[in-house]
Amino acid sequence: MDALLMQYFDPYYLRILMLIGINVILALGLNLITGVTGQLSMGHAGFMSLGAYTSAILSMQVGCPFYLSLLAGALVAGLFGFIIGIPTLRLEGDYLAMVTIGFAEIIRVFFLNFEPGGKAVGLSGIPQNTSFVLVWGIVIIILILNTKLLKSRTGRALYAIRENEIAAESSGINTTLLKVFAFTAGSFLAGLGGGLYAHYMYFIRPQDFGFMKSIELLNMVVLGGMGSIPGTFIGAVILTLLPEMLRVVAEYRLLFYGALLVILMIFRPNGLLGDVRVYDIKRKLQRKKVGAWPSSSN
Repeated sequence: MDALLMQYFDPYYLRILMLIGINVILALGLNLITGVTGQLSMGHAGFMSLGAYTSAILSMQVGCPFYLSLLAGALVAGLFGFIIGIPTLRLEGDYLAMVTIGFAEIIRVFFLNFEPGGKAVGLSGIPQNTSFVLVWGIVIIILILNTKLLKSRTGRALYAIRENEIAAESSGINTTLLKVFAFTAGSFLAGLGGGLYAHYMYFIRPQDFGFMKSIELLNMVVLGGMGSIPGTFIGAVILTLLPEMLRVVAEYRLLFYGALLVILMIFRPNGLLGDVRVYDIKRKLQRKKVGAWPSSSN
């Protein structure tokens, strides 16, 4: 399928679309943790690296099938999210952010000295099994599952935790359990995105998953709007395209990037779409249809 697409589309644009899809998966995972549940995680790239290295090593050195290694990488990241989540998610705000930063740095330093992972040199020659159809098929599935989750009772409970954790707990919501669930699910998606990234880029190294990668993913969620699925999608698209559009002024890219975020914080502090959610849009459209429907006279 990818070979057919390359006959009709420029490989450069296909590459950008692939990276957009992978970033959407990563950003949706972080949105579940930070945007929906309100837990500030600044180490998302650490879970991404776990998925990337696990799937790459299994594919190259163990000979596991691609889909099995991809699933294994996501499960390892989810497992670490669960392990980290249990003792730390009683923390809030800056304290939780510091713990997640520390965890991501521990993972990065570990892979810098991990012999099967190529140490600081990294891994090269990873089979390029990630396809356009696979990435965007997974994106569609995750969008559907995210939407169903946030429409459910569990999703409303997650939003309640973000708004006021004490009030949510007093209403009978098991806040610790749901925060661990959100952190585990978000980490699983980070590992899945990392596995797709590794099997698309041929080559990975610990520097690819540093602190700035975590900040980039967090900016995607903040730019689109905390807790908004459409906003997270748009934020991932914009912040994937923006560095490519600014290649002509490479030395000023960070200046434009920072200026965009400053302008956003001034004029749209809640992000481009704020707390707009898919089912909110549907509800408004249904109300408009009902209001526009002519009433029958008795």
